[in-house]
Amino acid sequence: MNVLLIGGTRNVGHHLAIALTDRGHHVTTFNRGRPPDELGDRVERLHGDRTDPAQIVRALGRRSFDGCIDTIAMRGGDTRVAIDTLDGRVGHYVHFSTGQVYLVRESCPVPAREEDYDGPLLPAPPGDSWESAEWRYGIEKRECEDLLAAAWTTRRFPGTRLRLPMIHGERDHYGRIHGYVRRLLDGGPLLIPLEGGPDLCHVHQADVVAAVGRLLESGSGKGRAYNLAPDERWTIEEFIDRLGALLGVEPDVVRLPRAELEAAGLFPACSPFSNPWMSVLDSRRAREELGLVFAGFDDYLPELVERYRDPDLDPPAIYARQREREKESAGA
Repeated sequence: MNVLLIGGTRNVGHHLAIALTDRGHHVTTFNRGRPPDELGDRVERLHGDRTDPAQIVRALGRRSFDGCIDTIAMRGGDTRVAIDTLDGRVGHYVHFSTGQVYLVRESCPVPAREEDYDGPLLPAPPGDSWESAEWRYGIEKRECEDLLAAAWTTRRFPGTRLRLPMIHGERDHYGRIHGYVRRLLDGGPLLIPLEGGPDLCHVHQADVVAAVGRLLESGSGKGRAYNLAPDERWTIEEFIDRLGALLGVEPDVVRLPRAELEAAGLFPACSPFSNPWMSVLDSRRAREELGLVFAGFDDYLPELVERYRDPDLDPPAIYARQREREKESAGA
């Protein structure tokens, strides 16, 4: 199978390329080439800026692909170019969407099912805040999804939409679990909002890779949308306690009002898993139609914690930038 991978290869893209080439598929990547990947001669590389339609059209030329995985279509214009460029020249197009397409809906059920996508949308949060950026992300991902759904209806463009919660893995360049580990090990308090947050319903990168492989190799799911998420739900307190047990430390948790943490410029980075813009998804459709299974936290957390407790590993940038201010706010 000849597969086009649109997007970076630092995190999930890296694992996708490895898994697909290990299974004998030919993988061509399209991205800006910055930073360089670590895939050696496993893949063919095309370079260009995805946000410039002329560059992707020029790079792909008249080539055809059995499958395409688009991990970075962020707004409707990106998806429209992909549809127009690949129409009639791709066997299956897999789009990485987000669970936030539900969070911009009014009164969306929790956990959200695929059937809950339709409905009135929330207005934009006021101002130019981090919450307005989260809202815009969900809205623009809906633009991508709506174009794919319409293209399937009108011209049978073979798209599948994967709605993803937070993805974990050892190559997470945002360093989210790593940041929690560093905070628990440095002896200072861990700040979380007094108001709490949604249950944790996150997916491991290996399960995302397995889902994409299943779709491409079986041809299933064209014209459909699927939530990818485990059945289990953890509270932030349960997660922190489990991390503490794995690290052999007693968590020192300080709860402050979310508004106070926001005003100090510390939230949501001080506790990203407390972010109210975290989706909780029902994956029954993916399990029943595609036969997928999903790992829980305890299936991969011990290995990640062992990796992140290494003191020689560079700390996440956001941790290094604001940790001292977090301690000050906690009165440490």
